[in-house]
Amino acid sequence: MDELTSSTKSQERLWTHAVRPQGEGVRPSACLAAESASALAGEWLTIPLPRLILSYMVNYKVRLDRTFRALVDPTRRAILAQLERRDGASISQLAKPFKIALPAVMKHLDVLADAGLVTRSKSGRTVTVRLRPQPMREAMEWLRRYERFWSSSLDRLTAYAESKEAEARRHGR
Repeated sequence: MDELTSSTKSQERLWTHAVRPQGEGVRPSACLAAESASALAGEWLTIPLPRLILSYMVNYKVRLDRTFRALVDPTRRAILAQLERRDGASISQLAKPFKIALPAVMKHLDVLADAGLVTRSKSGRTVTVRLRPQPMREAMEWLRRYERFWSSSLDRLTAYAESKEAEARRHGR
């Protein structure tokens, strides 16, 4: 029993030293430096590690990152604007207003598809692209959480600009 208790305590100490402060994983070298290597060498492999669960927040952050990366480019935003006005469009219809080659438009569509902003369906030789709004909704929800930080500043800026405009009218400028 004492042997089991001391083994469990060693594992707890080992686990405590093994977890990085940021919670990014286990570092056996840090454990062995903290404790004597000879006492813990065999125990390292027997530590019951908690099951790793893929976090929703990690996936959410990755999706948001992809969405914002896709929205950075003005060509991709223009493609999304075209798709907003129609139910769907062929790739050649989407490429028509741009002065870039069709393969470049295809690459932009790949980025939009990777972000989940568009879907493609093929019927015969025609590929139809449609807008998928869910990633944009998630981005808007994320932005709404931070809206309070800039809303008051924008309100003050509007009041300041309006007061300067009224002042300029009074002075006849």
